Amino acid sequence: MSLAVQFSEYGTTERLRVVDVTPPHSRAGPAARDFLPDWDKAANDVAAMLRGEAGRNPYSKDLTDLIGELSTRSETFRKRWADHNVRQHRTGPKKIHHPAVGDLELNFETMSLDSDPSLTLVIYTAVPHSPSADALRLLATWAATQNQSQADLHERLT
Repeated sequence: MSLAVQFSEYGTTERLRVVDVTPPHSRAGPAARDFLPDWDKAANDVAAMLRGEAGRNPYSKDLTDLIGELSTRSETFRKRWADHNVRQHRTGPKKIHHPAVGDLELNFETMSLDSDPSLTLVIYTAVPHSPSADALRLLATWAATQNQSQADLHERLT
């Protein structure tokens, strides 16, 4: 079940733009501002997490290229980067606006994967019996219906 824009449509650089630390005219800029009601906090967090990651991996060409690109294309990112904030954002509340079900108030927790430390698993949960939990159930039902419809179509075509 996807709560965000379709991440599969984006490369690594563009996935970070979904949080929109880049200009609003970027591919995901306006969608990110709609998706994250507290956009300024999210953008500050992402810049601080990127700075922390740059400290852990100073020789990563992909990361260096990403930070360079963001710095040259976005005055907003340059200011956030110049703050020199470093943050590990591993757990906490997150407000998301989903276009189909509206506002969601979720809690998240991140976990590093021992098999590949470069990957992180992020788990979002809602308080049981809350409007956000109801909305997640609705999204799960909708996603299952979509998957079944695609499977039915594939079966008819083969």
